[in-house]
Amino acid sequence: MSVEAKHLGPITLRPIFQERIWGVETLPQWYPQPTPGKPIGEAWLTAETCVAASGPLAGKSLAELANLYPEALANTSGIGFPLLIKTLFPREKLSVQVHPNDAEALALGQPRGKTECWYVLSADPGATVAVGFRAPLTIDDIRSAIADKTLEDKLAYIPVTAGDMVFVDAGTVHAIGPGMVVLETQQYSDVTYRLYDYGRPRELHVDAGLAVSRTTSAAGLVAPTPMDGFTRLVASPYFLVDRFTLASALAPLCTPNKLQMLFALTEGATVESATGSTPLTPGSIVILPAEGIDYSLSGAGEVIRIAQP
Repeated sequence: MSVEAKHLGPITLRPIFQERIWGVETLPQWYPQPTPGKPIGEAWLTAETCVAASGPLAGKSLAELANLYPEALANTSGIGFPLLIKTLFPREKLSVQVHPNDAEALALGQPRGKTECWYVLSADPGATVAVGFRAPLTIDDIRSAIADKTLEDKLAYIPVTAGDMVFVDAGTVHAIGPGMVVLETQQYSDVTYRLYDYGRPRELHVDAGLAVSRTTSAAGLVAPTPMDGFTRLVASPYFLVDRFTLASALAPLCTPNKLQMLFALTEGATVESATGSTPLTPGSIVILPAEGIDYSLSGAGEVIRIAQP
């Protein structure tokens, strides 16, 4: 790591909003409201095209920064920033879809597969997600259910409420239902195979999707684990997701040599280091590069930390 890279410090990124046919026309108060008739389905928080919001790096994209400071931003393999974090706002059902694992993605000429998780920020009564199937199915069974439009009935639905964490490993057939706001952490990959879309006029990828679908899965609700000063929401080979509930004392982050990303749910939280304080803006990501600096959280409210394992 260069001398310059050791002094990046916290990097606040500007979100990028994605119009989706299943999105909403009223966003959480953290965000600017959509243009009427242009529903927003996703806010991309660590897209390669997100730019630093302030400071000496202001205006530089995450892709530029990952290339300039590969060790600090976990790009030592040279394939870009490793994790894409989003907030999702489904007003309608998302398509039933599946993603390849790393080996399958590499065989397709893609840099990585897509394992993901969903932290439920809010949910209407009766909100559900689908992961896997209610009863054992073969790949031929799945193909037949797509053809006769019964796939939706065969999915395993999980009721969710605010604070739930759902893990979705690559190869799991899955879908997100309406009426919730979700913080999604995923491997940085856009390889999505749409198996079923409720009759909407969008392309399906049945053959490609079934080629990477698994009939068993580790996906599902993850029980929170109390840790020293925080709660572990999920642990995988690709990411750790933790929840900090701030009180009067400083909450040390304790991983100075690992890439970390912070997402505040409320106003009033600040990340502290020997070099100063950075306020956390709800709904945005602050990146803490892996550069050996000790950070702590202060203030009030709830903060989600996504980190390298």
